[in-house]
Amino acid sequence: MRAVDIIIKKREGQRLTREEIRFFIEGYTAGTIPDYQASAWAMAVLLNGMDDQETTELTLAMAASGEVLDLSGVVDLAVDKHSTGGVGDKTTLVVEPAVAACGLAVGKMSGRGLGFSGGTLDKMESIPGYRTDLSTAEFLAQLGQIGLVLTGQSADLAPADGKLYALRDVTGTVPAIPLIASSVMSKKIAAGAQAILLDVKLGLGAFMQTVEDARRLSEVMVAIGRLSGRRVTALLSDMNQPLGCAVGNALELKEAIETLRGGGPQDFREHCLEAAGHMLVLGRKAGSLAQGREMAQAALASGKAWEKFRQLVACQGGDVGYLDQPERLPAAACVYEVKAQRSGWLARVNARVVGETAVEMGAGRGRKEDLIDHGVGILVRRKVGEWVEKGEPLFALHARSQDEAERAAARLTGEGLAWSDSAVAALPLFYGVIE
Repeated sequence: MRAVDIIIKKREGQRLTREEIRFFIEGYTAGTIPDYQASAWAMAVLLNGMDDQETTELTLAMAASGEVLDLSGVVDLAVDKHSTGGVGDKTTLVVEPAVAACGLAVGKMSGRGLGFSGGTLDKMESIPGYRTDLSTAEFLAQLGQIGLVLTGQSADLAPADGKLYALRDVTGTVPAIPLIASSVMSKKIAAGAQAILLDVKLGLGAFMQTVEDARRLSEVMVAIGRLSGRRVTALLSDMNQPLGCAVGNALELKEAIETLRGGGPQDFREHCLEAAGHMLVLGRKAGSLAQGREMAQAALASGKAWEKFRQLVACQGGDVGYLDQPERLPAAACVYEVKAQRSGWLARVNARVVGETAVEMGAGRGRKEDLIDHGVGILVRRKVGEWVEKGEPLFALHARSQDEAERAAARLTGEGLAWSDSAVAALPLFYGVIE
């Protein structure tokens, strides 16, 4: 078998076999197939696509390129959640403790933020001492002990995905649906979850801009789950405006704490309950979405979800004193209020512009090696569809200096907002469910 023959076959729009896909992925991971051949193959996939069976074989080959965790000896069933990335998306910090508090094990390996999309690990590292580098043995032990883990991805999991992801980024093949789907699902399968909830974002602040594109990606990932023996549900959720109010690491952690303690912004709380409800159905703890939502709501109301979060942080070395006194978390030197210069209905609060502005303030990174400031960020005071009077607050900017805050304010009020003189409908939280 030769790599060039596999490239030609896909170039001609033909279907690849399991053996051909495994040969190619194994060869690329081992270095016997060079980058230039993998680039040609990736472009052929972008142009000609793959069917569901091919994409599943690609996913399983990428998962098998490294360590594949077996959680069955530790818990009866574990569920995982994956978000395709967003602005203000701190749902993992609330959803997973709520689900674990209902008796369903959640083992999650998460990522860091890159570009305008925030990273779960960066938010958790606002807590002094919190470890995101658990070994496989520690991951399994903690999952068995408290039924909840939130750590970084092991380098031994799906190494083929790491190589292929870097290649796609510099060869113009990032938008290939089979490559996106297999990238997400290979890591989830390698991490051992038997049931997976996918939160697929769409809109201005998401990679998928339209409902149609998000639905297509979701359908492929759900098909991979079905063909590989996993239970998978995908939510199509809005990312035209930030989720909740807080954008920035410590600010988002504080908002998650507020929500775990019974408060939090209405849109964020509703998103968390919906996601948790679906996870409890996937994990066979609830017989319906309505029952799952009720269970999650009860876990929040009783304080059990909050206690589970404190337990998680303590088990991974974090100082829970910062949870009980969140005012001790990293904070910015300057807080700058941005007020409306006119009255009207808000027609747009551009999630991408808000996210990019937060990165420019130091809350995120443009390159993987960039350092971040956990204390800076943006509080979004108003949402699309709301009437705003002149002089009312629009944003609170937590910045390192007055100059940075003023630059951020200029961008947010310029590129970030659109106004209407007539009523504007509020944005939906969700556009559909793929099961």
